[in-house]
Amino acid sequence: MGNYLLGSYSARLDKSGRLKIPQKFRAAIEEQYGKELFITSLNDQAVQVYPLPVWNKLTGVTDKGLFHLQPRVKNFMRRVNRNGTYYEIDSKGRILLSQTLQEKARLQYEVEVIGLNNHLEIWNKDVLNETLEQNPLTDEDLERIADLTPKGEGE
Repeated sequence: MGNYLLGSYSARLDKSGRLKIPQKFRAAIEEQYGKELFITSLNDQAVQVYPLPVWNKLTGVTDKGLFHLQPRVKNFMRRVNRNGTYYEIDSKGRILLSQTLQEKARLQYEVEVIGLNNHLEIWNKDVLNETLEQNPLTDEDLERIADLTPKGEGE
């Protein structure tokens, strides 16, 4: 089960909007999922980078059911696909972030790449710091998170 995307790394966008994925993240993604990605923004604060198998599982892309006909699902899919794109990690370990995504997430030269177990988020460092300061983790948050853990795990 091994290669989770954990931790945080500073990185830089080049003039073309390409980002070299930090090596530990790249190795984990390619080993576990391959080079195919879906790049989007769920909230315009950051850019999310999903290995394609993770994205397909998350969005219910299957041969079963009519999940995609539900109005909320359709609205979600419109939003993430409007500025989202399929991409493959290039031979140098880079991905291209569209100008639109860069502008929405206020990404500039220096960015922070955060691993969230099965996908990455790319943040403007100042926006990330501001967001974390405005939303501190409380004891109540920790209790709720602990309640989410399936029984038998972590005991």
